[in-house]
Formats: sequence, structure tokens, C-alpha cells
Amino acid sequence: MIGRITGILREVTPPTLCIETAGLGYEIDVPMSTLYKLPAVGQTVTLHTHLAIREDAHVLYGFATAAERRAFRALIKVNGIGARTALAVLSGLSVEDLAAAVEQQESGRLVKVPGIGKKTAERLLLELRGKLDSAAPTLHTDGQAPSGTEDVLHALQALGYSAPEARKAAAGIPAGLSVSESIRHALKALSRL
Repeated sequence: MIGRITGILREVTPPTLCIETAGLGYEIDVPMSTLYKLPAVGQTVTLHTHLAIREDAHVLYGFATAAERRAFRALIKVNGIGARTALAVLSGLSVEDLAAAVEQQESGRLVKVPGIGKKTAERLLLELRGKLDSAAPTLHTDGQAPSGTEDVLHALQALGYSAPEARKAAAGIPAGLSVSESIRHALKALSRL
């Protein structure tokens, strides 16, 4: 799997761009949200990627943030949602807006995206519930995210806990713990629930 690519941005022909690295030019499909964050052609760019292997093609999808890639991967797991539709959703909504729409069960935001009808929006809301995080780490009272909080959230979600459960457990982690100690503390908190 190709998880990240860094290279020189050579061409931009929305929704596809070409990044040259180690003498190879990779064509990568990106959502509009990523396209707006790109540097000028000829500059270095790094994208988080997802490689889709089909019987007729190998397609590389790129994202400006890991949160966008996680949302894309969650979207394509929904029955009837392909990569093009997932890119359209991420082009029309930020990850935070998508997570908020799912959390609040607001289909109105989703039907505004081209290619998403009422039934598809309702299916997305149902199947994505608890699978998206807002990509906002838990904040302490001073407004700063504790060190390693995002790593703890990812670890808990990889273990099968939902994003809200992971955020709730991470909220009670004392400051100054290492990432591994923080994960242990969060797991103890989750076992008491």
C-alpha cells in the first residue's frame, strides 16, 4: 500500500494532479478540499494516499490531511458509495462538517452534494454513525491539545472503539503521560464503562 507520497507538483488538471518523485510521475485523484491547499506547480507537496486496486486499474487517491483520508476510507466502505462519490462528498463538505452531519443526523447537508440523494444520504448517516471523528483532539482548559492525544485516539479506534468512546476516554488522561501510558489509562477507563 502506498500511504504517503512526497514530490514535486508537476501538473494540476482537476480532479487529477501529477506528482513527480524519484523520476516517476504519479497521477493522483484528489477532492477539491485538497486541491485548494496545494502549493504552486513546481513546489514540493506531501499527500496522504489511498491505493485502490481494481481488475482494470490501479488508482491513487490523495488527501491533504490524514483525517480526510480516514473519512474517505469510511465513506467507500458504505454500500453503494464508490471512490468518485466519496471524493464528491469530501469536495462538498469538510471532514468536520461531515462528522457533524453524521453526529447530528442531518441529511440536509449531504443532499447538497452532487450525486447524493435522500436515500443515499440516509444510508450514509446510518452507516457512518460512530465511525467518523471530527479530527479535533480533546482540548484542555488552556486550549492546547495534550501531547500524543491524536495518537491515543487513533490507537483506541484501531482497537475497535468508536470515535466518541475514544474521545471520552482520552478526555480523562492526566497530563504528562507518555503515549503508551495514556493508552493504558484510556483502556482502563473504557473497561469501567
